[in-house]
Amino acid sequence: MINFHYKEYDKTLSNSEYLKEKKILQIELLKLQESVIKNKQKVAVIFEGRDAAGKGATIKRFVEHLIPKKTRIVELGIPTDYQNKNWFRVYEKLLPQKGEIVFFDRSYYSRALIQPTMNYCTKKQYKYFLNKVNDWELNQIDKGLKIIKFYLSIKKQNQSLRFKLRGNSQLKYWKLSENDLVVSAKWDLFTFYKEKMFEKTSKNYSPWIIINGNNKKIARLNAMRYVLSSLKYENKIKLKSPKWSKEIKKYNISISGVKFDNLTKEQFDILYNINSNL
Repeated sequence: MINFHYKEYDKTLSNSEYLKEKKILQIELLKLQESVIKNKQKVAVIFEGRDAAGKGATIKRFVEHLIPKKTRIVELGIPTDYQNKNWFRVYEKLLPQKGEIVFFDRSYYSRALIQPTMNYCTKKQYKYFLNKVNDWELNQIDKGLKIIKFYLSIKKQNQSLRFKLRGNSQLKYWKLSENDLVVSAKWDLFTFYKEKMFEKTSKNYSPWIIINGNNKKIARLNAMRYVLSSLKYENKIKLKSPKWSKEIKKYNISISGVKFDNLTKEQFDILYNINSNL
């Protein structure tokens, strides 16, 4: 298991800094994709995490400028009875073909997380999955598949704040469902299954990459940085260290065009937390 830049960020990230960094990384991602196509490689990028952790939004920024014909997003949704009974077979058909990058907004690892939490699978199916997934995954890697497994980690209070922001938004209210609230109420049970998943399925050949998702924008950039750092491709540049991990001594922040200066650390933390979840 790898904690990639997993810490509380001391420096706020302005929107202009975010857009500048995102453009640099997206140019590199396109280079990576062209190399994947040219060399007929297969790349699967998995995103797991709690509801409102930012999985879909992060994938959206990954694919924003990639070549659509060689990019796929897989979001299975509620599985059918057939899919539940043929879990590995279903996902094997969804894996990338040669020259393709596939992003999974939740994946076959739902069988280790949300499904047992919500009783969507039987105990037998859950145990079978944990006993078989490592060998299945290694078999895919031996066939040439490159797998990157992200877990976006957020605090409970940040999830609650994002739910409230969604519920009060005229454009995003539909993202909040009754089921989200039910799963959130089972926070500790989900945590139990998450830790068990890490223990059983994070291997040297396929580790879990833990991304601090409490700041959406920084999480997106860190996920992009990890993918670019872990895969070889032509004309690759050396990325500079991220500026947002540096300590700051003066606390200032801008939210929706309004600038707040000379803040105390406590005031900054409150405004920073709100801004990070917008």
